[in-house]
Amino acid sequence: MRNKELKTITIINKPLNEVFDFFSKAENLNALTPPELHFSILTPLPIEMYPGRLIDYKIELMGISFKWRTEITEWVPNQKFVDQQLKGPYKTWHHQHLFRDLGDKTEMTDIITYQSIGWIFAPFIHWLFVDQKVKEIFAFREKVLHEIFGQS
Repeated sequence: MRNKELKTITIINKPLNEVFDFFSKAENLNALTPPELHFSILTPLPIEMYPGRLIDYKIELMGISFKWRTEITEWVPNQKFVDQQLKGPYKTWHHQHLFRDLGDKTEMTDIITYQSIGWIFAPFIHWLFVDQKVKEIFAFREKVLHEIFGQS
């Protein structure tokens, strides 16, 4: 099975420095994650962000609890950061967060490249559960961002 990609673009009604500051605080992931995932950050807060930073989480998918470890592989303040799964519920997970200054607004692009686990059953698992769940998570995230920062 090949990697899948999801790309979302969100226009946030705040200046770049304010938006990037929000995303630079790992604890804000709690607000951006649907409650049914029972998401929690295991790494002690606050978390200083930099390339090589490891962050541990716990998440629940379809009633199964997973520990999830990601590494911040790139960190360029007010431009982008990238996290990559080292251990967790996906075979691969690579998440680019890109930020573009639009004056009094910010364009935030998420590019997620991922692949389901499941050996020969991975395509079926992806089709049945994973693809829709990833889309739902990022739709929830966009909704919450508009609630926090105001609708564009």
